[in-house]
Amino acid sequence: MNPLKCLVFFLAVGSLPSMAALSDTFTAQDIFNLEYASDLVIRNNGEEVLFVRQFMDIYQDKKLGNIWQVNDQGNLLPVTSGNHQDFGLALSPDGNRLAYISTRSGKPQVHMQWLDKGKSAQLTHLTSAPSGLTWSPDGKSLAFRMFVKGKAKSPVSLAGKPEGAKWAEPAIFIDDLYYRADGGGYAEPGFVQLFVMDSEGGSARQLTFGDYHHNGAMSWSADGKFLYFSANLHDNYQLAPLNSEIYRLDIASGEIKALTDRDGPDQQPSVSPDGKALAYLGYDDKRTNYENRRLYVLDLSSGKSTLLSGSLDRSIDAFKWDPKGKGLYIQYDDKGQTLLASLTLDGKLKVLTDSLGGQSYGRPYTGAEFDVAANGTLAFTYSDALRPADVAVWRKGQARQLTHLNDDALAHKRLGKVQEIWYQSSADKLDIQGWVVYPPGFDAGKKYPLLLEIHGGPTTAYGPHFSAEVQLYAAAGYVVLYTNPRGSSSYGEAFAQKIHHNYPSQDYDDLMSGVDSLIDKGFIDETQLFVTGGSGGGVLTAWIVGHTDRFKAAVVAKPVINWYSFVLTSDFYPFFSQYWFAKKPWEDPEHYLQRSPISYVGNVKTPTMLLTGEADYRTPISETEQYYQALKLQGVDTAMVRIPDAPHGIYKRPSNLMSKVQYILWWFDKHKKNKEHSTQ
Repeated sequence: MNPLKCLVFFLAVGSLPSMAALSDTFTAQDIFNLEYASDLVIRNNGEEVLFVRQFMDIYQDKKLGNIWQVNDQGNLLPVTSGNHQDFGLALSPDGNRLAYISTRSGKPQVHMQWLDKGKSAQLTHLTSAPSGLTWSPDGKSLAFRMFVKGKAKSPVSLAGKPEGAKWAEPAIFIDDLYYRADGGGYAEPGFVQLFVMDSEGGSARQLTFGDYHHNGAMSWSADGKFLYFSANLHDNYQLAPLNSEIYRLDIASGEIKALTDRDGPDQQPSVSPDGKALAYLGYDDKRTNYENRRLYVLDLSSGKSTLLSGSLDRSIDAFKWDPKGKGLYIQYDDKGQTLLASLTLDGKLKVLTDSLGGQSYGRPYTGAEFDVAANGTLAFTYSDALRPADVAVWRKGQARQLTHLNDDALAHKRLGKVQEIWYQSSADKLDIQGWVVYPPGFDAGKKYPLLLEIHGGPTTAYGPHFSAEVQLYAAAGYVVLYTNPRGSSSYGEAFAQKIHHNYPSQDYDDLMSGVDSLIDKGFIDETQLFVTGGSGGGVLTAWIVGHTDRFKAAVVAKPVINWYSFVLTSDFYPFFSQYWFAKKPWEDPEHYLQRSPISYVGNVKTPTMLLTGEADYRTPISETEQYYQALKLQGVDTAMVRIPDAPHGIYKRPSNLMSKVQYILWWFDKHKKNKEHSTQ
């Protein structure tokens, strides 16, 4: 952060720069210095990688991104610049043009960069935001998705309003099953449709119609006559939210034909290099809390699908064809790490690298991207426990990092060391993986407070990835423990399904056993234990304080407190009522309440603060309010922190991430028995 920006920031928060800003440890202000790579596109046989260089704009308090290029020697060049967001990169078949979406004109529009000539232009002036840019094989057309606004429903109109009168805003009539979405607010009438446009600009032509969302990935046929896409076009699509199919759209006639037909999601169609086959991800829906996404290849002449990844007990997140069509490259999570592997057409798997990740800078979640060049060179986002995502390439059996985007911001900082641990759960001896982050300057001869940080989901996974939140806790003097209890992804179906219709349950024991395993190492002060978590981690934090008094204080972030009310107020309620419970709330209220932290609020003695975004429609703030008021009635020391305008993903604004962490640290510091470490 340059001195001018530093001064402006501290004036904005009402204080002059302090010595903390000059600290050699990671501070909350350093969040604005973080960058990470996304939207990778590889060209010229791997000699260049184009990517979006995401950065935090301190003036707008938001994440923005420009397109950069890095060559095989690690030399960086800007392709675009400015305080806006570029995203959705799509390279033309000949590699000379880059289509992308940018907000530089004030709203998202399609732009084109002529890479060989250094020229750029805005191609569209659309009324809604485009997404999913996909080139035709001949490079003449671009397909994309866009929301088409429908007519607002208003069955009642008021008569008698005099000219010039100022009446109240008209009532809003809602009768849709999905009427609001986290991060998007209350829904406008309309549907996502597919469009095609000339790659040299001009008007876009709508390809799909009807009252369905066509919001899945797309892939062109080799001759450019058809567009394959995934969508849920079933009559009962609203009550069967996962039942998508692969469809073929005739560009000329608009005729749509379903190529798959099963109860379950079929997604991400991708035509093979020779145009004879189509790969896609899917699974048979068994209404469990978790199923592995598997890779299939459909022969387009016979219509026969073959399962390729049946022997892999992991969920595939992304894939791309080998340019020669002999197999595919796949990305999946395994034990908290993200792997890149090759998979032949006869199902033979070979892991290439386990170094992907780094795109979730707030907490240490998995998440990555990759791309493949014509000669088989791979580009991917590189994961490091002490850095957000960089760009790396894999060729000839070796991975090599090309960028070091955060060395200027973090190389001079003393960050917390991240160490993997394994231990057994007291519930059933199940092996559980976790990571310990030590405070900078850690001394095993001293006693430290322990902070247990719990991931959300619950079927997600933490791993050895950079986390601003965890590093801030470590810099404040805490030993931080984060784990993947049962129910987490990246350990196979059986591990994830252990909490099916049974959450929370023995995942509590998994977490407590992790705490015990660290205490046994001798450097944890047992009287200074603290716990926090967000979303699913908020559920477990509230569950923990209802089942034990061992923690000095807790912070419950964006939780579910009452499963009955949650299912009936959350934005995605048709899913939660079918996949997380066997029956609707009123059909089995005992089961809902048995798994609800509110049922155990009478046991709580731990000082517990709650923190949630006011615009959170995934775990609505009414859940937080229920628990806050219940704790008040119980006489428990509690407080409620409300983040204005923030959805479920609080950290989308950097200052909200700062606020979240600093409130948590303030609450824990308030309840510490001793503020200095004691020696043995």
